Formats: sequence, structure tokens, C-alpha cells
Amino acid sequence: MGRSVEFNRLSALVGLERPAAAPAAVLLAGDAGVGKTRLLTELADRGRQTGWRVLVGHSLDFGDTALPYLAFSEMFGRLAAEAPELAAKLTAENPTVARLMPGRRLIATGGAEHPERLERADLFEGVQAALGELSLAGPLLLIFEDVHWADQSTREMLSFLFARTFRGPVSIVVSYRGDDLHRRHPLRSSLAEWSRVPGVGRLQLLPLAADDVRTLIRVLHPAPMPEADVRRIVENAEGNAFFAEELLAASEQGGHWLPTDLAALLMVRLDQLEDTARLVVRAASVAGRRVSHALLDRVVGTDADTLELALRAAVDGHVLVPVGSGGYAFRHALLAEAVYDDLLPGERVRLHRSYAAALSSGDVEGTAAELARHARASLDVATAIRASVQAGDEAMAVAGPDEAARHYELALALMSDSDLARSPDDVVDLVALVVRASEAAVAAGDVFRAMALVEDQLSQLPPTAAAHDRALLLHALAGTSLLTDSGPDALALTTEALLLVPAGSAGSLRAQVLNMHARANADRHRDDDAARWAGEALRLGRELRLPDVIADATTTLARLDERAGDPQSAQRTLERTVSEARATGEVAAELRGLFNLGGLLYGLGRLPESLLVYRSAAARARERGRPWAPYGLEARAMAGIVDYVSGDWDAAQRTVDVDGESPPELAAALLTAVGMAVSAGRGEHQALEQLPRLRPSWQLDGLIAILSAVAAIDLHGDRGDLPAAIAMYDDVVSVVGALWQLPLFPARIRLSALLLGQLAAEAPRVAERDRVDLGRRGDALAEAAVATAEQGLRGGRQRGPEGDAWLARADAEHTRLRWLIGNDAPTETELVDAWQHSVQGFVRFGHRFECARSRTRLAAVLRAVGRAAEAEEQAGLARAAAQQLGAAPLLAELRTLGLSVPRRAGAARYNEALTAREREVLALVAQGRSNREIAGQLYISAKTVSVHVSNLLGKLGAAGRTEAVAVARRKGLLTPT
Repeated sequence: MGRSVEFNRLSALVGLERPAAAPAAVLLAGDAGVGKTRLLTELADRGRQTGWRVLVGHSLDFGDTALPYLAFSEMFGRLAAEAPELAAKLTAENPTVARLMPGRRLIATGGAEHPERLERADLFEGVQAALGELSLAGPLLLIFEDVHWADQSTREMLSFLFARTFRGPVSIVVSYRGDDLHRRHPLRSSLAEWSRVPGVGRLQLLPLAADDVRTLIRVLHPAPMPEADVRRIVENAEGNAFFAEELLAASEQGGHWLPTDLAALLMVRLDQLEDTARLVVRAASVAGRRVSHALLDRVVGTDADTLELALRAAVDGHVLVPVGSGGYAFRHALLAEAVYDDLLPGERVRLHRSYAAALSSGDVEGTAAELARHARASLDVATAIRASVQAGDEAMAVAGPDEAARHYELALALMSDSDLARSPDDVVDLVALVVRASEAAVAAGDVFRAMALVEDQLSQLPPTAAAHDRALLLHALAGTSLLTDSGPDALALTTEALLLVPAGSAGSLRAQVLNMHARANADRHRDDDAARWAGEALRLGRELRLPDVIADATTTLARLDERAGDPQSAQRTLERTVSEARATGEVAAELRGLFNLGGLLYGLGRLPESLLVYRSAAARARERGRPWAPYGLEARAMAGIVDYVSGDWDAAQRTVDVDGESPPELAAALLTAVGMAVSAGRGEHQALEQLPRLRPSWQLDGLIAILSAVAAIDLHGDRGDLPAAIAMYDDVVSVVGALWQLPLFPARIRLSALLLGQLAAEAPRVAERDRVDLGRRGDALAEAAVATAEQGLRGGRQRGPEGDAWLARADAEHTRLRWLIGNDAPTETELVDAWQHSVQGFVRFGHRFECARSRTRLAAVLRAVGRAAEAEEQAGLARAAAQQLGAAPLLAELRTLGLSVPRRAGAARYNEALTAREREVLALVAQGRSNREIAGQLYISAKTVSVHVSNLLGKLGAAGRTEAVAVARRKGLLTPT
């Protein structure tokens, strides 16, 4: 994986595809675990497949007691096992090679005489001759692994072979660990010598790219895995395949620790250093992955010469590497972790205390985050609190809300000691810190965490707490509540907060509370009150020069203008507000303004413009380091929805793809729910497997519930599971209605229309007696859609093109259902008109898929009423859209209706009278019976039934069973219920 370039390069160097007469050799270098053996295994397999004889030998770490020529013994031993006759012939012709056979190198079991001494030159020439004999039968590939452990004799034999020619094609590959070669390693001189030999190439196997490590993880762990775990493994593995596999194994066992085997492998490098170098490396591990020379010098406390000698040894031993102009880093992050884990508890505390003292002195450079970590680890709580708050402030200043939230919460955890919190020597405003932590959590996308922090502090406020402190917390809690569907009553919170900051007191806080109170009223659709409070907030914000209040209050007023039927004024206001918020650096206000501007344009059906605004908001959120923050996340989700509606389904999937990101759980659920729309449109039923993971999020976010339920209704319906589709509708209506305290929420029109469509699709298949219940269910859905639409128009509000389209669709599906079951059946004109209105609605809105689906059903009714030419026109338009979108279920519907291709000229019997038997078959078809079931009931063969059905279709001018039943019912050939 991820090694195609290296493999092709290696294959070319050894001449795998085109063996050459001249010998070829490759020196393959790479760190331990990076994948050298895997690459060579693939090379050997490919070589055997293409007619090469492949011999592999390994060098082993026996220290100073290595057996000479061990790799050659392994090679000739494998040859003897695989081709004993050939091996015997070689040793007969080259007796010296017999000395390298494994059997000749065992400890003697009896009184065998000592073999006579063999000159090295004779052995070398014998091995060369034997290999030359082998190469005459076909190209020969020799692979020597782990030559960094090879003995001197093996290295000299290789030097000899590199410089010689063979009778046939011979290629040699030598692998070694580059990270094991310290300055005095004996292989260094050999490599320098080999590199100068003509025909010897070098290949460095670099770490895998992050995407390739992700692919490796997915292959080894096919089941879904939290993105945070995947990212941790990718980051810590640093492109090393072995590290990735070991870390994955530890993660699968529920742990996030450094695996013992991996730690032991890493610590081997430390054990090879002398004492002073080990002490310096252990001190460096306390700093983390990197440490500056100046800071390490202060902590270690040795003289400069001793420190530099120790650092030189650590660098030569590939434990540390120089970075920048004056620092060092561990070669692998996991190595730093392994060394740190090996420290004794007292040793850790002492070293952390030294780091904290050095950083506090100001003599060496460092960050507040570093000081906070060392102070905590050395049990200096007061310093840790101050530094953690400062670190949080610094993180927020550089758009790092996740890190800021962690720092603030660490400070809050340390301040849980009430004595320390009241200490006069370390005064920290606890309420202000809670608000900071809450704001950071919101910016990081964890709104519920933000809410919990404030609620906890509110519950602990004593009765004597200052009014300002309580108002500050109430304001923060109301703000987070308005960002969720399941928070406390924001209007009650802001009402109480206003009483605590009356006019004339705490000016800036009152302006902020007024602004939030206006938003809370607008959320409750108390528009007149919202406008009044927003106006007051705007006046006070201008008076006190509070750009955040000005921008936010203006956005609220623009939303109210839009509701009142003046979208042009609202658009101008929002555009101006966004520009001013960006100029003053008010990111939250800018994102809210952009999101509302996008929503206004979307509501007007101006999809391309809304998409640009939504993408701009999402990009702006990413730029400012808060991709999961409110309005930025929702803008990304809405961009995906607009892509889907506009018919760019591939773009929609790219927009919501979070591969390589670490979204909060709720953010991931929202984007997954958006992506389910494309899955449903393409008939990817495996998307239903997402529902168990998304269902808990329904209680927190109504949009997640609606989006996933909409997709699930279609997916269940496509599978013919109407009960599951009905259950999904009932579930989402119940949950969202309760969550929003609004039984007739706007999306209920769409949900009703979709389920009506599934009822109509099922109608021809249900028994006659069950059609009454189907009709009643359809009537209830149609009434709910109309009632929801009427409720949305109260207070002078207007319905946009999306609402119009779905309302028309609900009416068309209800009309189709009544027509199919014969219950209050509409006229042909009413039926066609209803579907034409549905098509027109989605054309006007710009929903490509739903327009195509409406055209398909319009074509079906046009065909049924005998308007074939018009039907074919609509079917052609629908088919073209469905093919471009890859909408498999819609294409299947077109085929079922006989509309996927032009009608064959076989329906010449149109309007011919039905026979008595054909009427019997028709009645059973209308009950949804299969050919086999009809055959059993009428005591005829299934083949005969098939003939009768074909005759029925021709005489009724129908393309399928469903259409035949509809036409027959319209013509009075079936008894109505």
C-alpha cells in the first residue's frame, strides 16, 4: 500500500521485466518497520511469477557471535530444500559451496575430524561460480535482508559479488536499516564502497503518506472507527507501517497506551547510549517531542562540553535529530513517549519542576502552555492555573478554540479546590473563566459542553453572588441554548438577566443581554418584541461602540424584515452587516450573518447565489480555526444540501466528507445525514446502517432527524418495506414535534409528500380490503401537509418556492393515491393537472432530482389516460436527469412503468374487450397477487397466467401491472371499494 512508485523503481533497477546480462544491484534503505520486508516480499513474488529464481537470506542480530556467511547458508539451504538435485549438482561442481550448506554448519555429534581450512578466495570464487551456473537456467534474484546485522565476512562476500560478472542474468538486492547506522557502524564504509561500483543503485524507502496509513488502517480494521482514534494513530505512526499496526492493535483492545512490544523496540536505541547521553535524552523526553538547546541546558545543568558530547551521541544513535537553529527533536514521537514512560515518578516530578523554573525565569523562551504542563506535573497548582488561563487566551488569539477550551477547563479543574480559588495570592475571576471556557467550547463546535459548563457554575453560585456574575452566566447560557434544539428556555434566561442589569448599570453587559433577549424573542416568533429589543440593543451598542452587539442586533432585525415580507431590504442589511463584522474582526457575528444571508437566498430559490454564500461561510469558519462552530458547520451542511438539490451529487458528497478531519460527534452526525440524501437518490441501501448511530442525535438536533428520516423513507420504500417507511415518518414527526414544540413543523410537508408517494406505489399491490386503511392514511398525510402550509403563512409570512413545490407534490401524490384505490377518485384532468403543478414547482425551485421524479409520475398518468406522446416527452426528460445523477431507483421506476425506453409496437390490441378469464386474472392482479398465487387460485399454470397478463396489458394500453390496474379502475372494469 502506497508503495507503487517505489516498487516500480525497484523493479526497474533489478531488471525484473527485462533481465540484463550485466549484473544489477540495489541498496534498499529504510527505518525499522517502514515496510522494507513487505516490499521485498512483493518483489520476490513478482519475480517468481515472471520466471526468476529467487533466493532470500537474512542476517540476524547475534552481536559479536554472528555466524559467518549466515545469509548465504540460508540461501543455499532453501535451494537444497526446493531443488535438491540442482543443489547437489552445484555442490558437486563447486565443492567449496558445500561448506555453506546448513547441514555442514551444525555442531558435530560425534568424533568428526576437523575439516581442512578453506581459503577465502576459493570460497568467494566458488559461490560466484555456483550463482553463475544457476543464472544459466534463468534469471536469478538474490535478496539479502537486514545487512546492518551482517558479519564482516558476509559484507566482504557481497563486495566481491558486486564487482564480478556472471554467466547469466543475476540481480542482487541488499536491505538495511538506515536509522541503525551510527557514525562508527561497520556497514557505513561498505555502503560507501558499494555505491561506487558500476551497476549498483540506491533506493531510500521513505515513510508512508498519511493517506496511505489511513488506507492501511481501513484495511486492517474495516469496521467504523472514531476519527479521533484514526488521526491519533496516523499522527503517532509517522508513516511507519509497523508502528501503525501496533497502535491499531492497542486501540482495538480499548487502550491508547504505547504497546509493550513497540516500547521495547524503541527503547533499544536508548540502551545503546552511554550514561550521560541517556540522562540527557531522558531529560529531553520530559519536554515532549522537541526541546530547545537553551532550555535543555538549563534543565540538565551540566557543563557545555559534556552536554554537547551527550547530544552528539544521541544524534549519532538516531535518537535525536537537530531541528531549527537551536533545538532537538526525537526521531519518532513514540520514542519520546517510550522514554518518558520509562522515567521513575520522582524523576519525572524533579525534571518537570526544573522545566517550570526555567520557563518562569524568563531567561529562556517558552509558551504558557509549556509552563502550565510542567507546573501541573510538578504539583505547582497556582502557577499551573495562571499559565493555563494564559495558554487558553493565547490559543483563542491564534484561532485554536479546541486547545483553548482544554486549557481553560484544566484551570477550572485545578480551581475546584475552594481554598485555592479564594487564595489572595492567585486571584482568578472564576465566573469570567467559565464564560471563556464556554465560548471556546462553542467555537470548537461542542455547544452542549459549553452549556454544561455554565449550568454547573450557575448551580454553584451562592445566594450572595453579585448580580453582574449571575447575569453574565445567564447571558452565556441563553446564547448556547439558542444554538441547540434541546437547551433550556432562552427567553426565560434573558428575561431574568435583564432584571439583573437594569438600564444605567453595567452598560456593555446590558447591551449584550438586550441583544440576546431580542434573539430569544425572535426564536419564539414574537417578532414585534424582538424588533423592539433589537433596536434598543443596537442603540446602546452604537453608543458604547460595541461592534459585536451592533452586528448581531442588525442581523436579528434583518431576519425580522425577511419574515415580514421584505427580503430585498433584509439582503442589503445582511450584506452590510457581514462586511462590517469582517472589518471589525467579529467572527461569530460574521458567520451568523453569512448563514442567514445564505438562508434568505435559498428561501427565494436563488440556489447558485446561496451556494456561494454558504461555501464562503464554511471557508471563513475554517480560516478562523473554527470549522465546527455554529453557523460555520451549518453553512457547510447547507452547501451540501444545495449541491444535492442542484443536482451536483458528487460535490455534495465531497462537501460532507469528513475523512481526515476530527468533527465533534454531533457535527459528524449532521454531515452524515446530509450525505444520506445522495445515498437514497442512488439507491444505496447500506446507508440505512447509519440510522442506529444517528438516532440518538435526533433528540438534540431536529435537522439531523429530518434529513436522515427523509432519506430513510425513500430507502425503505425502494425496498418495498412500507411499514418501515410509515414507522420512520411517525417517529420523526413525534421526535421533532416534541423537540421544537411545534407539531406542524415546516418539513412535515416534505415528509408527508414522500410517504404519500410510498403509499401510492404500494396501492396496486395491497388487497382490496386494505385499501380503505391506505386511503385513510393518505388523507391524514394530505391534511397534515395543508395544515402545516397554512400555519406557515400566519402573521403575513410568505411561502418560498421550496414550500410551494413540496405542497404541490403532496397534493399530486394524494391525487394519485385516490386514483389508484378508487376512493373519491379524481378526474383524469385533475390527476394530470396535479402532477403538472408538481413538475412546475420543482422546476421553479431548481430541485433536479425531485423534478425528474415528478416528471416520471406525470409521464405514468399521461400514458394511462392515453396521452402517449406527452408521456414519452416527460419520460425522456426524467430519464436523462436520472442517468446523469445515477438515480438507480428512479431509473427502475421508469422501467417498471415501461417508460425507460420507447414503447414497443406490440400494443395493437388496445381497447379490445377482456375475456371472462382475463377479468378474473385482472381482479387478482389488482389485489397484488403474483402469477404463481393467481395460478394456484384459478387452477391454471403460471405460464398461462403470464399469457393472460400480457393480453391484459395490450388491451388496456398499459406498460405494467400497476398502470393496468389504474386504467381498469378508471374504466370501471374493477369494482370500487
